[in-house]
Amino acid sequence: MKKTLFPITADKPWLAPLAGFSDLPFRLLCHEYGCHTAVTEMVSAKGLIYASPGTNELLQTCGQDSPLVVQLFGSEEPFLVQSIERLRQAGFRYFDLNCGCPVRKVIKTGSGAALLKEPENLLKLAKSMIDAAEPGCMGFKIRLGWYVGQPVYLQVAAKLEELGAGWVTMHPRFGAQGFTGHADWSHLQTLKERVTLPVIASGDLFQAEDAIKCVEQTSVDSIMFARGALNDPSIFTRYLQLRRHEEPHAKSWQQMEDMVRRLSELYPQHGMDRLGLLKMRTLVPRFLKGLPGARALRRDIVFCKSWDEVFAILQTSMTKTEES
Repeated sequence: MKKTLFPITADKPWLAPLAGFSDLPFRLLCHEYGCHTAVTEMVSAKGLIYASPGTNELLQTCGQDSPLVVQLFGSEEPFLVQSIERLRQAGFRYFDLNCGCPVRKVIKTGSGAALLKEPENLLKLAKSMIDAAEPGCMGFKIRLGWYVGQPVYLQVAAKLEELGAGWVTMHPRFGAQGFTGHADWSHLQTLKERVTLPVIASGDLFQAEDAIKCVEQTSVDSIMFARGALNDPSIFTRYLQLRRHEEPHAKSWQQMEDMVRRLSELYPQHGMDRLGLLKMRTLVPRFLKGLPGARALRRDIVFCKSWDEVFAILQTSMTKTEES
């Protein structure tokens, strides 16, 4: 198996690059709940070179945010290579090329999942990026292919292995599908049987139990939580408990309040007070999902202007739940 400079195993789950969400405080929260490796939000290679507004914020990190993988997107070789060179100079070590995002504003530039339309061009970019990074420090996030029914992932992954990629993450849908239909995990098993480099599974891992089933069915080396972690960062804890054959803790009001309180500390600690309040209005309603009476609370929290208002609402709801 191709060796990277940090372990990739089923007991070391990953956090996906969540656009608009996986900033430093959220990554740190996930680490505290058992995430081993986190990936930044997608960083535009061209935006990095031209110092576009907001790019530095995406790259904000600290010692506890490790291992950290910087995910780049783009389709122009000079910008991608220069980005890795510049990031290495800044102290970053691990990189990933997004070849799986199906969002229109990304694919219209030829980036993301659109790279799978022309595998040879993708592999040309891959070679240059692998050469620019340290051995074993460059990964790739792919899909089955772009066109439905026309998979290219086996030929792409085999060549990536030959070129010296450190790992490959696969979301087993076609690019043209977006997030419709179901992720076909059988392709993950096929991929794992054909290559020796680490394979990380992504796609439809909404619950900890989903990830356990995926590992058992496909023998992938590790898993990457995306929307599952966005709805509940403690999914990492429950997944690891299941891996140890322990009964996972049920989601509770107290656990959720502890999680929100920790976020309210992390954002100011890293100079993101204002951003934290904005994120609170979208993150906290997600955390509430599945708890009794959550729907009405989610509406109230969207209008909160401070963390104190959020905690007052949560305390009232917890008291009502305990009394009922």
